[in-house]
Amino acid sequence: MAVDEVEATSRSPEATRAERRGQEGQGPNQVPNKAPDEAKPDTGKAPPADSGKAAAAAAREETRKKRRPTVLIVGAVVLALLAIGGLYYWITTRGIEDTDDAYTDGRAITIAPQVAGAVISLDVNDNQFVKQGQPLIHIDPRQYQIDREQAEGALATAQAQYRGQQYGLEVAKKNFPAQLEQAKAQLENAKATKARTQADYDRQKALPKAATSQQDVDAAEAALKQAEAQVALADAQVTQNSPVTERVGETDAAVGQLKGQVEQAQARLDQANLNLSWTVVKAPQDGWITKRNVEKGNYVAPGQQIFSIVATEVWITANFKESQLVNMRPGQHVAIRIDAYPQLRLEGHVDSIQLGSGSKFTAFPPENATGNFIKIVQRVPVKIVIDKGLDPNIPLPLGISVSPKVSVQ
Repeated sequence: MAVDEVEATSRSPEATRAERRGQEGQGPNQVPNKAPDEAKPDTGKAPPADSGKAAAAAAREETRKKRRPTVLIVGAVVLALLAIGGLYYWITTRGIEDTDDAYTDGRAITIAPQVAGAVISLDVNDNQFVKQGQPLIHIDPRQYQIDREQAEGALATAQAQYRGQQYGLEVAKKNFPAQLEQAKAQLENAKATKARTQADYDRQKALPKAATSQQDVDAAEAALKQAEAQVALADAQVTQNSPVTERVGETDAAVGQLKGQVEQAQARLDQANLNLSWTVVKAPQDGWITKRNVEKGNYVAPGQQIFSIVATEVWITANFKESQLVNMRPGQHVAIRIDAYPQLRLEGHVDSIQLGSGSKFTAFPPENATGNFIKIVQRVPVKIVIDKGLDPNIPLPLGISVSPKVSVQ
């Protein structure tokens, strides 16, 4: 038998009842049981149950009285902390407009070839940084080299014809006036011959028949008619050679026509050279290669998208509620947090506010003049330029979430 069991059996019934009464009625804050000599004599009857409950209630009330100052102090401290926190939040957020509907934005340039052909060289990889003018792909240039040689030959032919016609123009400027003067001289000669033959004929007609013969008269008449014919011929030649200016202008027009052919041939050569240069697709500006859609050996066509280049300039497009634009102005300071890079602390300023809500420029803008109308708070894009804080070793992709805070006061 255990020691506790031996002690329990050796106790008297009165001691056991007293111990039970102490366990049931005495709380942690109750007055300890009186000494054995101060206890009332045992009458053999149990005390009433109401006395134990009253004692317990008194003990709990006493405990509450002792705890009440502590609770009041704790409550006051909590209220003070709440007031301080609210004041701090009001002070730190006063004059601040923020939104979580904001993203990085920039320019993405679509790269497409301007001539068709097979890709014989691919000079860049995905996400590679390229400089302006750096080759991206090479297209088979042989056909375009042949076109250039043909254009060069056509240009040489047109230039030779043009130079020949120019020489003809210079000759015409001298020959046509000379031919007119020659025709006039022949006309005067023919007129003189006609006058002489006319005089011979008149003398033959005036002589008596005994002094001349019919043969001489006929000869004089024939010579006169021949002289008249020569006059008519010379006069016709003068008429033919008279429009000197027009004839020179006709030759000059032929020169202009050949000059136009030379210019056309030169344009075809320029186009051939341009097409040949387009067989090397180059980067139009600095940036990163994205969305590569071409491989070596592919056949590409003009206008086919093969790359996109993301430019180095990046800004923030923040869609603020219309109620947040009351005090927002260009130039105001902006603190920027990047969700992808929490360690970055960017600073910028408001560049401009778009003159139209985002819904106004959608493919199907709302038509509020028809049907029932429900007022919805609109959002307006605001462009924010990053001034400092960027890390050149950390890429900043377009379209990632940011949290800007604009100091409007």
